[in-house]
Amino acid sequence: MEIRLLKYFITIAEEGTVSQAAQVLHITQPTLSRQLKELETDLDTQLFTRQKNRLHLTEAGLFLKSRAEEILELTDQTQQEFIDRKKQLFSGHIALGCVEADNSDTLSLILEEFIADYPEVTFSIYTETSDDIVERLDKGLIDLAVLLEPINTAKYHKIVLPRTERWGLLVSSESFLAESDVVQPVDLIGTPLLVSGRPDVQQLVADWVGRPLANLNIIGNYNLSFNIISLVQRQVGSAVCIEGAPQYGTGTKFIPFAPAVQTNCVLAWRRERETSPVVREFIHYFRRAFEN
Repeated sequence: MEIRLLKYFITIAEEGTVSQAAQVLHITQPTLSRQLKELETDLDTQLFTRQKNRLHLTEAGLFLKSRAEEILELTDQTQQEFIDRKKQLFSGHIALGCVEADNSDTLSLILEEFIADYPEVTFSIYTETSDDIVERLDKGLIDLAVLLEPINTAKYHKIVLPRTERWGLLVSSESFLAESDVVQPVDLIGTPLLVSGRPDVQQLVADWVGRPLANLNIIGNYNLSFNIISLVQRQVGSAVCIEGAPQYGTGTKFIPFAPAVQTNCVLAWRRERETSPVVREFIHYFRRAFEN
């Protein structure tokens, strides 16, 4: 039995005629008559009798009216409780950390959906390297973090985000490497390199090349990629990075590694730290999107 039909029935009982009830409900009289007939058919019971051009409830109709009023009142109360619950639990602030990666857009998409559902929620985003963001996460300065692997997440809950991040080399368009479609391990030997200061990333590069880091020509380290673009353009060095992280300028080209190196981003939060209702709901949005 639909809530809509119960509302129609109550209105007819209160107004006394189908035509008047149809005006109140803003539907046509034939439609309302058809809905009433459907309700009586479903219940296999006559709900009204006609006396002097007015409808009067039968004994069964009086019983249904009493029950319908209870059902509609309970429905209204339940809806209001959920509205109040949203106001109580989901007006707050989320502090986020996010690395420069393709999955930064994933965070934006989830935030867009979440803020549309809970417009009273505010947020702040801190962008840095994974190591710097982890430090803030450990200190409780942020609630959640989007981190780029390779990274040790043993002390965190995590959700692996869907899009893999492709590693390669950002080179000057004038570099001889720019003529290649892929970069092979031998190409890095002797090439002046700009590499992330993160030990995990440096080890990833060394493992891929198959040589100790000391045997590579690393001329500089960086944390965020913005500052290295002009150095690459001027052929000071070529930068090991993920595709899409630097906002490539003119005069540069990203070339993927071959064999390919791909890692994931993860949404992470501390295992032992209690999260607020709004943060738990935000995590639920990620689970719903990516864990099934």
